Amino acid sequence: MRTLILDGTWPNDPHVAQVHTALRHHLGLRGWNTEHILLREQKISNCAGDFFCWVKTPGICIANDANRMIAAAIVRSDLMIYLTPITFGGYSSALKRMIDHQIQNISPYFTTIGGETHHKKRYKYYPSMLVIGWHDQPDAHSEAIFGHLAHRNAINMHAPSIVYGTINPNLPLSTQIQTWLTTIEQGISSPPPSLPSPQIAPASTQPLRHATLLVGSPRGSASTSAALGEYLMEQLVARGVTVQQFSLYRAMSNAEQMQELLTTLDQTDLVVLSFPLYIDSLPGPVIATLEQIAAHRRGRAGNQQRLAAIANCGFPEAHHNQNALAVCEVFARETGFAWAGGLALGEGAGMINGQPLKQLGMHIAPIRRVLSMAASGLVDEGTIPAEAADLMAQPIIPPWLYTMVGGLNWERVALEYGATHAIGQQPYTSTEYEERT
Repeated sequence: MRTLILDGTWPNDPHVAQVHTALRHHLGLRGWNTEHILLREQKISNCAGDFFCWVKTPGICIANDANRMIAAAIVRSDLMIYLTPITFGGYSSALKRMIDHQIQNISPYFTTIGGETHHKKRYKYYPSMLVIGWHDQPDAHSEAIFGHLAHRNAINMHAPSIVYGTINPNLPLSTQIQTWLTTIEQGISSPPPSLPSPQIAPASTQPLRHATLLVGSPRGSASTSAALGEYLMEQLVARGVTVQQFSLYRAMSNAEQMQELLTTLDQTDLVVLSFPLYIDSLPGPVIATLEQIAAHRRGRAGNQQRLAAIANCGFPEAHHNQNALAVCEVFARETGFAWAGGLALGEGAGMINGQPLKQLGMHIAPIRRVLSMAASGLVDEGTIPAEAADLMAQPIIPPWLYTMVGGLNWERVALEYGATHAIGQQPYTSTEYEERT
């Protein structure tokens, strides 16, 4: 069995040496051919969110770096193992940056799995998945989010089986790893976990005077994330709140802007993080920025500062965003913010496509109404009303129509790049692998 380890660990992690030793031992006993990639040592660019790997160079990321080599190795593996410290209930930014690039290995066309929309396979075979995470301190809430994310990834990446585990310091590590590998070998999957219920902060007694918008899209001000966040900020301004805005992608490449962002977050009353969904969670660079913010605010006790989030995805069902919002909630708790709630939007990119909401027609009226309701709730109570979250989750057009139009749109864009004939190509197919399987 060919095994690929995608190692998202950081230097000086006290758990890493033991995990590596036990994993190598048990993989060796099984005689499995193993390739270990330490992701922090690889040149892997940020996913640009341009979908060129679907419509311009189908099946190949336009960024010519280690992500292509790793994407090919994934397709040619029988088992893919993720190693990561559990970060806000999710993966480390080093691991997530590569996971974002895995969309090149699936098709832009939609299919239905378990009654919900996903993308079709590009290849006939995909590897099973083993996802191993660890905490410095046990945290059942975060561990449930972690397992849920692993299970969602397995659906979208068409893994035949998925096993995920959080290292229990009270049990022998060797035994835990042996159990996980045996389960995978038998083709058995871990049961799909449920997300823990969100813990919304009580109503605020402090007036909302200043709000800060963090846009977590590589497209910056031309993104759907910016359009949603900016309309909410406009509604807050109309209610007497002063606002400020940062692009996380710009700040992460500019030390002066990052310092300004960190200083602002220490002083603001409300932070709103607006971002697109990348492979079931926040984009890797956004997680990297949250890691920086967490390091800056380490040890800060909870106070009256609040954090809310807006997640948008390209699937018609808004619930695809729920894991990402759960990660935002854990980030808030770990960095001294009170969780003010989140909004999840499906069909986001297709319906808004980065255009200012004020310039769009009546079909966007429900979204504008929701954001106005959210602004009122944040000013009056310090939280997003549950009614607003429920309304935002309702699809604007029927899912069947959205997916049909979406498929036609991918073909239209591919035609512009002269890639219509290649939209389903399988560039990383190995004849040797196909024959072996």
